Amino acid sequence: MRKYIIPIVAVIALASATPVMAYDTGGLLSMQEALDVATDIGLTTVSHTQFAGDKWEIQGRDRTGRYIEVAVDATTGDVLWVNR
Repeated sequence: MRKYIIPIVAVIALASATPVMAYDTGGLLSMQEALDVATDIGLTTVSHTQFAGDKWEIQGRDRTGRYIEVAVDATTGDVLWVNR
């Protein structure tokens, strides 16, 4: 009987475990959508992207090779600021 106690406890523990759910972004823009917004205003080469809570910060170069940094609002898709 003792050799069955550990497997029974393990089965009960596994059966009672709840599945892990993926984090729901709740309608926020994906990185690809933010990149589309940034390319619409002149970004051609992307060197770095970062999600900063409520906005996407995208760094890269424009078509003339100048540095450009764009912040895109993650909920509305609006351009918050552009640094050149």
